Amino acid sequence: MPDIIEIPVYRLNELCGDAKDKARAWYREGGFDHDWYDAVFEDFQRVAEILGLNLKTRTVRLMGGGTRQDPCIWFRGFWSQGDGACFETFYAYRKGAPRRIREYAPQDTELHRIADALQAVQRRNFYQLRAEATHRGHYYHEYCMAISVERDSPSWQDMTADAEDTVSEALRDLARWLYRQLEREYDYLSSDEVVDETIIANDYTFTDAGRRFG
Repeated sequence: MPDIIEIPVYRLNELCGDAKDKARAWYREGGFDHDWYDAVFEDFQRVAEILGLNLKTRTVRLMGGGTRQDPCIWFRGFWSQGDGACFETFYAYRKGAPRRIREYAPQDTELHRIADALQAVQRRNFYQLRAEATHRGHYYHEYCMAISVERDSPSWQDMTADAEDTVSEALRDLARWLYRQLEREYDYLSSDEVVDETIIANDYTFTDAGRRFG
């Protein structure tokens, strides 16, 4: 006959300090939804569309055998040198982008600055600049984006001397902006307050040492 051993289990608010910290650590290590960044990606896609970016997509296979198209956005974070975010896109002038981005994100001065920079360089080039950004290498940060810029002029006019650098830097600044949004979201979701709320809502139980039970 097998022995029956009774083990008392506790909910988070019944644990002491060290045990509670271990319970939180368990959740942070494996309890995160792998799609925690979806809301940030959705916001970025809207920002990109306003600024004139047409994000590339890639085919993702689903467990049921189907597929879906996901935007080509990547990131890695948040503690190592070389962490960051990048994306693949086509870019062309979008009329009214500075006004529209201010309507969409009235408090975000960095997005306003990026939109203004793109508007100004497009004006100097009669709104004919186009660009493409492609990921390269094994890392994911703004300098992993190979960016090419050209002027689509019917009379074969060259772009202004500052055009390539200005557009490239604006796209890299946008990748930096995206990474900061991801970092803020992760910090919020992994904060003690939010982790505690999630553990309690899911009614997880632990041993008196803070180890997940079952």
